[in-house]
Amino acid sequence: MSRPLLALALAALAAPAAAEAPRVVADIAPVHSLVARVMQGVGEPALLVPPGASPHFHALRPSDAQALQAAQIVVTVGPELAPWLDRPLATLAGTATRIDLLHSPGTTVLPTRSSALFEAHSHDDHAAPDDHDDHDHDHDGHDDGGSHDQGATDPHAWLDPENGKLWLNIIAAALAEADPDNAALYRANATEGAAEIDAATADTSAEVAPLDGLRYVVFHDAYQYFENRFGLPAAGAIAISDASPPGPARIAELRERTAKMGVTCALTEPQFDPDLIATVFQGRNVATAVLDPIGAQIPPGPQMYPALIRSIGAALAGCAAD
Repeated sequence: MSRPLLALALAALAAPAAAEAPRVVADIAPVHSLVARVMQGVGEPALLVPPGASPHFHALRPSDAQALQAAQIVVTVGPELAPWLDRPLATLAGTATRIDLLHSPGTTVLPTRSSALFEAHSHDDHAAPDDHDDHDHDHDGHDDGGSHDQGATDPHAWLDPENGKLWLNIIAAALAEADPDNAALYRANATEGAAEIDAATADTSAEVAPLDGLRYVVFHDAYQYFENRFGLPAAGAIAISDASPPGPARIAELRERTAKMGVTCALTEPQFDPDLIATVFQGRNVATAVLDPIGAQIPPGPQMYPALIRSIGAALAGCAAD
């Protein structure tokens, strides 16, 4: 072996091995995006619920079970969104650090709505579920279908970008504890990610500002965090949850009341039957657009979360323009 090659080989042997990135699993794509942004430059998290699948009822694949078994940190919205996940986490990832973002201090939380048409009310000063005495947060009351009882917490809190910013810091703190060598990078990534969310929020605010007074309904009641943050309340939802298809009585109520309210825009979701929208608005000239609270059409990764916030504003603006 030549002297230069020998020197390189000895240097390689003497160099310390690169530390392995923390093994992190996230439940849904928006949470995965936040974790990926904080881990950028160090590693990549695993994603449990693939794009297009419902987080309310998902069967784990063998690769998911392996990821959970190996996980050091598991980041989820919380059992309010995916009660089926509690058991696999206990049995497969019992030693992992579990972060339920919905229960993180400072998180804005809202109660589940139950009527076909929503009542206007203030959501100021809502805190994380663990900080509220007024709501029943016994997770045993949730069924495996992911339906939400009246008075329970609405789990779709990732659609408030202020929650997304808060969660970046919570994720960064957990990663810094697990991997102190990269703590500074995690914190810097969280700061940069928050600035990117602020930019998405500003863009979205500008896009929806002309829509004040838009009378629209959504297919699945998943958007009130977005509505609350951007001051653009929906008139109602075709279904309370994606696990609860509307019955004839609900459809009749929607038909009558949306006509009286002058609803002009209906937002559907790619995984649901568009014929239900047609049934509710039969004989009326109502514009439609496609929304997805999980962002199934957006590539997963660090920039997915800001893109999701922008996509909802763009869908509303497009529906209003039709």
